[in-house]
Amino acid sequence: MSSVRVLVGTKKGAFIITSDGKRRKWAINGPHFGGREVYHAKGSPVDPNRLYVSQTSGWFGQIIQRSSDGGKTWEQPGTKPGEPTRTPDGMPKGESNKFVYDTSPETGKPLTTHQWYDGTQHPWEFKRVWHLEPSLSDPDTVYAGVEDAAIFRTTDGAQSWHELPGLRGHGTGPKWQPGAGGMCLHTILLDPSNPQRIFIAISAAGCFRTDDGGTTWRPINQGLRSEYIPDPKAEIGHCVHRIAMHPSRPSVLFMQKHWDVMRSDNSGDTWNEVSGNLPSDFGFPIDVHGHEPETIYVVPIKSDGEHFPPEGKLRVYRSRTGGNEWEALTKGLPQQDCYVNILRDAMAVDSLDKCGIYFGTTGGQVYASSDAGDNWSPIARDLPSVLSVEVQTLS
Repeated sequence: MSSVRVLVGTKKGAFIITSDGKRRKWAINGPHFGGREVYHAKGSPVDPNRLYVSQTSGWFGQIIQRSSDGGKTWEQPGTKPGEPTRTPDGMPKGESNKFVYDTSPETGKPLTTHQWYDGTQHPWEFKRVWHLEPSLSDPDTVYAGVEDAAIFRTTDGAQSWHELPGLRGHGTGPKWQPGAGGMCLHTILLDPSNPQRIFIAISAAGCFRTDDGGTTWRPINQGLRSEYIPDPKAEIGHCVHRIAMHPSRPSVLFMQKHWDVMRSDNSGDTWNEVSGNLPSDFGFPIDVHGHEPETIYVVPIKSDGEHFPPEGKLRVYRSRTGGNEWEALTKGLPQQDCYVNILRDAMAVDSLDKCGIYFGTTGGQVYASSDAGDNWSPIARDLPSVLSVEVQTLS
């Protein structure tokens, strides 16, 4: 029988929540790396025992953790067995913790600054890893989206990381600016039909695509409109919150941006709004049903200033038509006095026959539905603030 493993990253560690294929009873294991922020935890799609975690703290910086036994034990790649994982002053050791910005492939020089809309120059600084995306074919290959925005890759199981400099080397790079959460590369989508194609999203620059494995990139933001930037239809500068795809149709993308839910039917070349009858078109996560490519999910919040559900009612919205027509999913969710937020990486789906939908809140609750969103129940109530949720379906 299949089972489900839910990987939850929080502000105070990672948690692993498991159940059998019926998804009625859940066991919580953790915290792993208690007290440390875990921005993202994700498993390899080709090796169910291989997990990667982005762990960070204000004292010790960024640390990548790896498990080869489904989270029972962890290791810090890049250090030798038995040797200390920290220097005498407490800093993490090993190549796995070195994210060094490369030089621009166009000029051969480092990109040392980026310019905000007010014209001021700001240094390019590595702060943390926001997102880890394991390869679809190799458990030792993983992509990392970081702040300040760049994409890195490891091919040796996170022992060493190397930037794909063509992204920042794109001519628009020096003009990127941060959103409210920082200038983060927070979404990486790998095209299962084309190993050379990768989609990424940056707050607040927009979406980019590579068709040659990360050597060159181009913006794919045509059709986006953002009233809060000097040119609402600019090539870059749009605050994209998340993008999603169904693996059977990688040319169809869905986007939740800073205002507006969008759709592209041509691999991001152009976008059209599909917000329809949503109570608010502002939110952070968006995801696609495991078996129905036209069924998508969002969680609206009131506004960019009030990060909580409209009317204090926690409602997931589902569209079975790929957008525009939305229905509120409320059974089992609090419908009064609820003022939590759901962050961009805090929603995921499983691949069981009756698709499971999962999301975590800043209030520490993790909700699950085993019937595609018709009914919900909490599988964890009192965790630290949830930063990310990922799901593995295990056979």
